[in-house]
Amino acid sequence: MIRFLKALILLPVAILIVLLAVANRAPVTLSLDPFSQEAPEFAFQLPLFAVIFAAVMLGVLIGGTASWLAQGKNRKSRRKLRRETRQLRYETERLKAQGPATTTLPATVSSAPARSF
Repeated sequence: MIRFLKALILLPVAILIVLLAVANRAPVTLSLDPFSQEAPEFAFQLPLFAVIFAAVMLGVLIGGTASWLAQGKNRKSRRKLRRETRQLRYETERLKAQGPATTTLPATVSSAPARSF
């Protein structure tokens, strides 16, 4: 079922990507020189779809990195809780292996009735 849903979503996306690439295959000049527009020092002739795809991939990379950095506190907290859980589980197993403890609670029963305020 999951495979079918993936195909149902990814197939139209793939078709749109192919159509975008076919429709925008004309070369464009990508210039990295902001000072000389007539004869740029660093310029490349690339198909427009390559420029669009590169921009999208760069945006995904930057967004993913920003998200990963923003969640650093949560990951640190989760690691700390995982260590604490492991330590408490180990201690519980150790106490179970020792056998039942005979603990008696102190008798603090008062003969006077409790007052409510």
